Amino acid sequence: MKTETITHNIPPLYDAQSRVLLLGSLPSPKSREAKFFYGHPQNRFWPVLAAVLQEDLPQTVAQKRDMCLRHHIALWDVIARCDIAGASDASIRNAVPNDIGRLLRESRIERIFATGGKAAELYRRLVEPVTRVPVIQLPSTSPANAAWTLDRLISAYRMIL
Repeated sequence: MKTETITHNIPPLYDAQSRVLLLGSLPSPKSREAKFFYGHPQNRFWPVLAAVLQEDLPQTVAQKRDMCLRHHIALWDVIARCDIAGASDASIRNAVPNDIGRLLRESRIERIFATGGKAAELYRRLVEPVTRVPVIQLPSTSPANAAWTLDRLISAYRMIL
């Protein structure tokens, strides 16, 4: 698969009251197309988050935004720009991080969670030396992470509460 340079096109979702930050690595092609986080229909992020928050599954971007903000959850990605082949996190090269420090200064974020191994690895290497805020790694909700059932993911994600 051909490698291309991708620039992040989704602004962070947060407000001054956000207390928890959930970070992915980079939006997938489907998410970039939808211009919102976890946009691939097979990704289990939204069913997992709705279950953890005891909410109905949000259907629209507006409902997803509202659910996150009501629960003081911020969403963003570690990477602002990188070279990548398709949606393969393993192929990420030349990663430039987003300004997560700015987001921390403009909110009340106390805890940061990475929604997968690559996001955690990139955060620890590119961001944590600047912010000095550690990250907690959660399992990926990607359909590629088939070893994790929906129930196991929900159980793991409860720690964000």
